[in-house]
Amino acid sequence: MSALRDALRDLPDAVFADLLESEDAYLVVVDLPGATADTVDARVDDGTLRLEVQREKDLPAEFRYLRENRSLFLDAELRLPPDATGKGAEATIKRGVLELTLPKTSTAPDESIPVTDG
Repeated sequence: MSALRDALRDLPDAVFADLLESEDAYLVVVDLPGATADTVDARVDDGTLRLEVQREKDLPAEFRYLRENRSLFLDAELRLPPDATGKGAEATIKRGVLELTLPKTSTAPDESIPVTDG
């Protein structure tokens, strides 16, 4: 379990994520307000989950920014346990919450993870 905790420490401050583990998979839950399936690119590459996200902001016409802390673009990397793989992975995003299920395996090629609306 310490590998999962260590991985969370490496995330940028703007990323909130949970890592869960079952006997045959890991579940990564990431808060990405303003993101959709079309604006998230998730990939497992060399034991690292790489996220490239473009967020959308809907600013009401009667308001203006006094302070803006949520960037439109977010790149994050999360080092995965050695038995996590992108092969056969699934991802959904619903209301800005991305859930990735990464199977456990000893050897499998890396691949892109399709993200669908939940």
